[in-house]
Amino acid sequence: MDIEIGRGKKARRAYGFDDVAIVPSRRTRDPDDVDISWTLGPYRFELPLLASALDGVVSPTTAGILGKLGGLAVLNLEGIFCRYADAEEQLERISKLPPDEATRAMQEIYSEPVKPELITQRIQEIKAHGVVAAASLTPQRVKAHYEAVLEAGLDLLVIQGTVVSAEHVSSDESRPPLNLKEFIADLPIPVVVGGCASYHTGLHLMRTGAAGVLVGVGPGAICTTRGVLGIGVPQATAIADVAAARSQHMLETGEYVKVIADGGMKNGGDIAKAVACGADAVMIGSPLARASEAPGRGFNWGMATFHPTLPRGTRVSTPSTGTMEEIVLGPARENDGTLNLMGALRTSMATCGYQDMAEFNKAELMVAPSLQTEGKYLQRSQGVGMGSSGSGKSASLVG
Repeated sequence: MDIEIGRGKKARRAYGFDDVAIVPSRRTRDPDDVDISWTLGPYRFELPLLASALDGVVSPTTAGILGKLGGLAVLNLEGIFCRYADAEEQLERISKLPPDEATRAMQEIYSEPVKPELITQRIQEIKAHGVVAAASLTPQRVKAHYEAVLEAGLDLLVIQGTVVSAEHVSSDESRPPLNLKEFIADLPIPVVVGGCASYHTGLHLMRTGAAGVLVGVGPGAICTTRGVLGIGVPQATAIADVAAARSQHMLETGEYVKVIADGGMKNGGDIAKAVACGADAVMIGSPLARASEAPGRGFNWGMATFHPTLPRGTRVSTPSTGTMEEIVLGPARENDGTLNLMGALRTSMATCGYQDMAEFNKAELMVAPSLQTEGKYLQRSQGVGMGSSGSGKSASLVG
């Protein structure tokens, strides 16, 4: 229902993960009987989890680790690993930058051109681990690099930007916009596109022939788009809207396009809510940047942090809390929900009685503004459990 925010202007009320709660159903299940697997294109994954295409999260090595655990990591083909042969030297430099110099220094570091030979090398390094190789390019760069990507044997391409539309308008005739529908139709591998945050944009992206759509504009712990540009939709509402577009697209075509919630999830409860809102899988960054194997060395930063004229991200501290396996599959040694993320999802589904992801998409939700605070005064006053903020500790330490 629209709310009048002034004469002549109305707005919809939107909800984030902290505003909603999953309502248990009349039955429960054994967690071992819950199936959280999913498919994307011809590939089946045991875990509905993608690692964001961030240099502080995904390297060829961590892509191999997460792939063997059952997830999918997306390498940023415009990042450090494809600009520098010795990526580790630059990652070490970024980790030691003083807070007041971080953005300017990263703008300088990322001014080094992307090298096609490194794109080929990094994709082959991922494939050497025997896992599905996925990587991302921005719409502005995809035409320049897609041939090298295909020759290297990439399995899945992500075309990703802050906001990606199926109808980009440009008056610059020297730079014609990417026609997503034609481009995707000519590619021999599945394509995921995003981000988006609305029903109509999601529906248009699905009509391009994409295998999956990323949902999320500015919800991540590292992103400042909502502050710099004022653009964004709270994730619970954004996911539900794009999931509705998925249903409409399926009615029109018979094709089921996967909805991937991208960003804004700090713990297992948020991941469960994302699926309950309609997501088929989730893409996360900062929670995985806390893995001891993560290339960011205790830091994470976004794809727009180093924009040459209008940075829309920041470097945040993400101190290590465990291995990649412990963060994804446990066992958990903390009680804030930031470890054993997939175990939390499985337990949430079992507690509410749902057998698989498609069933959990239909879970009952309730608007619950007191969900995070009701009865938790001791935890909050002592800074433990739900009062400890979990990964929010690191998110508040801006580098």
